[in-house]
Amino acid sequence: MRDRIEYKSDADIVKMRRAGLVVADIHAALREAAVAGKTTADMDRVALDVLQRHGAKSNFYGYYGYPGQICASVNEVIVHGIPGERVLQPGDIVSFDCGAVVDGWHGDACTTVVIPGGDEEVRARRERLSEITEQAMWTGIAAFARGKRIGDIGDAIDDFVEAVPEEDRPDIVLNFTGHGIGSTMHQPPEVLNFSVAERTARIKRGMVICIEPILAAGNQANTTLDDEWTAVTDDGSDACHWEHMVAMHSKGIWVLTAPDGGVAGLAPYGITPVPLGE
Repeated sequence: MRDRIEYKSDADIVKMRRAGLVVADIHAALREAAVAGKTTADMDRVALDVLQRHGAKSNFYGYYGYPGQICASVNEVIVHGIPGERVLQPGDIVSFDCGAVVDGWHGDACTTVVIPGGDEEVRARRERLSEITEQAMWTGIAAFARGKRIGDIGDAIDDFVEAVPEEDRPDIVLNFTGHGIGSTMHQPPEVLNFSVAERTARIKRGMVICIEPILAAGNQANTTLDDEWTAVTDDGSDACHWEHMVAMHSKGIWVLTAPDGGVAGLAPYGITPVPLGE
C-alpha cells in the first residue's frame, strides 16, 4: 500500500493549490448562505454556482453514483449527507464536505457551521463540538508538519481528544478516515484519526493528504442508511467533521484548502507554512 503513494512535484502541488482554493471559495459561499429556512439542496446549488464560475467540476458528483455536488451532513448525520429537501433549522450543526477538480488535480475539504438562532444551550453545545473537532484537525496537521510517520497524525488527534474535559469530550468516529489525494480523490495512505500499533508510512516530501477528524458528541457507533451513503449516529447524537488538504513539499508544509495556507491555524503550534509560487 505504501508503495502506491503518489508523490507530487512542487509544480504539481501548485496546481493542486488551485483546486484547493476553489474548495475554499465554496466553503465561504456556503457559510454565508447557510441560514434557517434553506434546504440542503439550496446549499448544493450554491456550491455548483461557485464551481461553474471557476470552470471546475465537483469530484463528488457521480462518484460511485453519488448524486450531489457536495455532502451536507446535519446534526446526527456523520458524513455523506445527500443534499435534498431537509430544511436547515435554527441551531443546526452542518458539515459541508466539498471537492473540486481543476486541470485533473483534486481538492477536498470540509467545514462546519452552526446555524444562527435556536436554543442557546443546544447551539453552544454544538459550537463547542465544532471547535473541538477543528482544533483536533489543526493538531493533526501540526503532527504532519513535525512527525516522521503518518501514524503520528492519529496519535496526536487521539491524544488531543482524550485530553478534552470529560463533560465535553466527543467520541472519535473510527470507520471514516483521511486519505491521500492528487490525480484521484482517494489514494493511499490511509490517514487514521486514532492511535494504532502498526507501522505506518513515512512522511515524505511530495505527500499530499487530507486530514479529517470526525467526532460524535455521543457514541461513535453508526449506521449507513438505505441510500447507501448517509451515515448517522446510532444514538442520534450530533456529529462534526473538519478537513483540510495538506502538502509536504520541498520547502515545508502548505495547507492547500486554507486561503492563508494555514498561517492562522498553525500559528499556535509555532509552525509557519510555506507557499509555493504565490
